[in-house]
Amino acid sequence: MDTNILLDSGTNELEVLEFILDGNSYGINVAKIREIINYTEVTPVPNAHPSIEGIFMPRDTMITAIDLKNCLQRGQSDPKGLFIITNFNKLDIAFHVDQVVGIHRVSWADIIKPGTTVSTPEDGLATGIIKINGKLIIILDFEKIVTDISPETGLKISDVDALGTKKERNDVPLLIAEDSPLLNKLIVDCLHKAGYTNLLHVENGQAAWDIIKECLDNGSLNDHVQGVITDIEMPLMDGHRLTNLIKTNDATKDIPVVIFSSLINEEMRIKGEKLGANAQLTKPEIGNLIQTVDELVL
Repeated sequence: MDTNILLDSGTNELEVLEFILDGNSYGINVAKIREIINYTEVTPVPNAHPSIEGIFMPRDTMITAIDLKNCLQRGQSDPKGLFIITNFNKLDIAFHVDQVVGIHRVSWADIIKPGTTVSTPEDGLATGIIKINGKLIIILDFEKIVTDISPETGLKISDVDALGTKKERNDVPLLIAEDSPLLNKLIVDCLHKAGYTNLLHVENGQAAWDIIKECLDNGSLNDHVQGVITDIEMPLMDGHRLTNLIKTNDATKDIPVVIFSSLINEEMRIKGEKLGANAQLTKPEIGNLIQTVDELVL
């Protein structure tokens, strides 16, 4: 799919594909999308989750088809419409939607974080809301949708057990930027389990950069930030913009930055490398995250 997504510097922008489901507008980050195809017949999977329509194999790649209407508790989709075929967390998944409207280029600063009346950290499926031409578009949390259907696709927390706990990890202060309250807590819990207990964790890149600037102003950067772990998709400021700010500032450029995101595909990896990220890992690889941090800061 040709999306013209930026591959140069951290512009704090993203492209959102607007699609329609049951008459309502929803959005997905274009960086997750491989292609969009007409609905095709699928093979049902026995005893599968109710939201899984089945599987199909275009071009010799097996893809799981998910009924997005069922996920949003709006009944079952008809055998028509479109499949949005995605790739994130190293998974190929097709989401069944009614129709596609188009692509919008927006700034992360313009994305509104849903309030608790719209979405709770535990069970909400909305990660953000944008207003385009007077219309509200709800950006869905596709990672959570998939993890709720198949929990083994989420963070592999068991991988942390094999790493053991090292006391020297406690001496290294780390800053974590992750907007999902649930994932933020899981990452912090896993780092604590491994021995990294000197942590600051915030919900977006802007908050992380504010901490770094404050530490620079009072001369305490080394006491509070010796490494950064950041997601890519975050409101106000994304992880690529945060990485760019860190790596283009002489006072912070030597701080190791690890991008920990579901979006680490070939295009995003190229972008992260150009911005100076020291390492890039997909979300399920929590064990590799700790090993990578060890290599960069110990």
